Amino acid sequence: MTGGAGFIGSHLVDRLVEHGDAVIALDDFSTGRRDNIGRHADSGKVRIVEGTILDDALVETLVGDCDRVFHLAAAVGVAHIIANPLGSLQVNSRGTENILAACARHERKVLISSSSEVYGRCGRVPMHEDDDRILGSTVIQRWSYATAKALDEHLLLAHAAHGLRGVIVRYFNIYGPRMDPKGYGSVMATFVRQALAGDPVTVYGDGLQSRCFTYIDDCIDGTVLAMETQPAEGQVFNIGDATTEMTIADLARKVIEASGSSSTIVHESYEQHFGAGFEDTRRRVPSAARAAERLGWTAHVGLDEGIRRTLESWGQTAPD
Repeated sequence: MTGGAGFIGSHLVDRLVEHGDAVIALDDFSTGRRDNIGRHADSGKVRIVEGTILDDALVETLVGDCDRVFHLAAAVGVAHIIANPLGSLQVNSRGTENILAACARHERKVLISSSSEVYGRCGRVPMHEDDDRILGSTVIQRWSYATAKALDEHLLLAHAAHGLRGVIVRYFNIYGPRMDPKGYGSVMATFVRQALAGDPVTVYGDGLQSRCFTYIDDCIDGTVLAMETQPAEGQVFNIGDATTEMTIADLARKVIEASGSSSTIVHESYEQHFGAGFEDTRRRVPSAARAAERLGWTAHVGLDEGIRRTLESWGQTAPD
């Protein structure tokens, strides 16, 4: 597994170990944390390898030692992409190319994690896997992440046409325990951190942009099902909970209330934080019909319950 010490990766490691799998977790620890999976390494159930997916020789060796590959490593978060577009593109495209080429040579089944970002600023909701994509100009670096993740998907599907067994999952705003407190790729993590510290909770723009939030346990369920369902090979699946759609301003209020925080909400323009020319998507709502029909997957953890569990994991019990 790549990205095995990260937020989503570490929860997937938990699930695989629980199922009796031996796991090799490759991570460069740029955002992942060793203590997320350290207990499994101590027990001998997980081998942690510190390295990068850009190291094609290392990737070749590790893929050869596995029977299937979960590829979750990526540069994520709009702020990271804007701050280091070249490095992010290299990791998100060349790194994935290394993984897929090694899987093809060794005939290993692979799952790659993609993102709702690939839909760009598409105005149609709910978003279906085969919908058209609408992106902004290439001079807006914000869209380079969507482009790189789409390239990852194209690469897997092209390899699949030549016999590689693989599947793609598109995640929609995954949240839960072990989110990075810095909120590098998660508005939920940022809001929880700010609320628990009593700091102002920062909402960009008017706050009326809406997103859907998927609890980590549901995300892992969908990921494992996608890998284990043979008829799913060569296909793309949204892993997102459409029932949780909420404006960002309402999410800020919900987190403040659930945490019992005294925080206030402050609005900041996109330009103040991301620079001139930043573009965002007003609504992002997945269709999970394909995942339900072909994987038997549905989300089970509602937003209120998911926030409660998240707060508890951060040492804060939500008030009654």
